[in-house]
Amino acid sequence: MDQSPLNPELPTLGKSNIATEVPGKARKNMKNKEWKLFWKNRELSLLFLPGFIYKLVLAYLPMIGIIIAFKNYRYDLGIIGSKWIGFKNFEFFFASQDAFRVTRNTIFYNLGYMTITTIAALAFAVMLNEISQRSVKVYQTIMFLPYFLSWVIVSYITYAFLDYNSGYINHFLQSIGLAPKQWYLDYRPWPYILNAAHLWKAIGFSTLVYYAGIIGIDTDYYEAARIDGASRMQMIFKITLPMLTPLIVILLILAIGGMFRGDFGLHYFIPNNSGPTFPTTDIIDTYVYRALRALGDISMSAAVGFYQSVVGLILVVGANYVVKKMNDENSLF
Repeated sequence: MDQSPLNPELPTLGKSNIATEVPGKARKNMKNKEWKLFWKNRELSLLFLPGFIYKLVLAYLPMIGIIIAFKNYRYDLGIIGSKWIGFKNFEFFFASQDAFRVTRNTIFYNLGYMTITTIAALAFAVMLNEISQRSVKVYQTIMFLPYFLSWVIVSYITYAFLDYNSGYINHFLQSIGLAPKQWYLDYRPWPYILNAAHLWKAIGFSTLVYYAGIIGIDTDYYEAARIDGASRMQMIFKITLPMLTPLIVILLILAIGGMFRGDFGLHYFIPNNSGPTFPTTDIIDTYVYRALRALGDISMSAAVGFYQSVVGLILVVGANYVVKKMNDENSLF
């Protein structure tokens, strides 16, 4: 063992000791601390277990099926036995005449849903914060109820308004001397109808999320602003919205990640899968579903799903990178 140059009687740690013994002990101590912390909070760890198993079984294990996108899948041969065909399944989708149309519709609808729902939910959340608590419960119930309705039920409600013979809107048009309209045979009004249906169903949940964020803001900020003579509008724009910025940014990043995944139920059931409305209602998900029913080609469907997932991942990472460059505290990771 080497001796200290200052005191020959004192040994020094050689390079091997520094490189192996100290880090090794540090890692061992860290593992022991982690295990002790885990055991100390074992009840909380057990609460985490069901969610972990659910995610593992339904989200991660199915990823094995990604290879179907690169195979000519046959039921009799299975996933492993089917022939590898490379990117031909992707070529089938992108070479079709409808690929650009459904991709464009998917992107623009999601941009519209994200923008309109965010603005409307923030406005409603701020308004709820300005009224009495008794009224808040009533309005929350009214707005949150549509969130629990399936798109099948919402499609029947929409049909009651848009039906040519007995729809409420056509009855109103006839009462003021106008001709009834064939809503399910005209593609032009459907962007507005779908945006309205999505907003009606999603506004309650989004409002609740932002309202919870507002409740979490320290009231001392408002008290100080009130003492300084700030108005309600000034407190909203100078305190409430800036404090909600991290939450807004995180939700927008997650929404951007789903930009290439449309709401299948909304775009399939609300227009009643009517062919004349496809130019403005058809998205990637509904197009793939109809192609799967018509052709039975699981490989093509898997290829499109893989394409959506990869692009979504790129969008999330890209959006988070931009946010991180602007303000590191507001980034998702």
